[in-house]
Amino acid sequence: MHTLLVATNPDPQSLTHHVLEKLKAALHPMSVEAADLAKERFDPAFTLADRRAYHEGGNYPADIVSEHRRLERATDLVLIFPVYWWSMPALLKGWIDRVFVNGWAFEHSPTSGLRPKLQALTTHLLPIAGDDSGAYERHGYEEALRTQIEHGIVDYCGSRRGATAFIYESEQASSEATARSVDRAVRIISGAIHARSRTLS
Repeated sequence: MHTLLVATNPDPQSLTHHVLEKLKAALHPMSVEAADLAKERFDPAFTLADRRAYHEGGNYPADIVSEHRRLERATDLVLIFPVYWWSMPALLKGWIDRVFVNGWAFEHSPTSGLRPKLQALTTHLLPIAGDDSGAYERHGYEEALRTQIEHGIVDYCGSRRGATAFIYESEQASSEATARSVDRAVRIISGAIHARSRTLS
């Protein structure tokens, strides 16, 4: 078992990074690797080279090959991100656009159709939302976000769906309430990964 935690927030003092550290601690003594996309200066821009690699299903740029190797070491992937405009930040979306590509995450052709390739990976989501759970339920924001990521990305690539745990009201005045929300989300994600570890051992 090896878990890759991917966090996207430019502020190292952010709640996103606090959650990352809490989750790392909760997964101890399991093997865990953290990827801070902002600190690593990952380039999310989908270039002409990316476009060609997508169509050819190979010849990926060097930075993408490095991401593939990192993901290939992982049994579990956790995406930790603040919700921007009811979706993921552009940096994380660009990471997915460039990394989860044809020929590696899946294979698709007009003749053979779709063949997902990430069956060995389980993907967990930890979105950090500013609004409360009631607003997300009333407007269908949670369902829309989960459909976009769980179905549109995770299922499409054949990865197993892991746990999804929202942290709501992340900007509320009460630090105690935020701490409880963080503890709950970390407990859900770490519990799912530990349970998988026990099943596989």
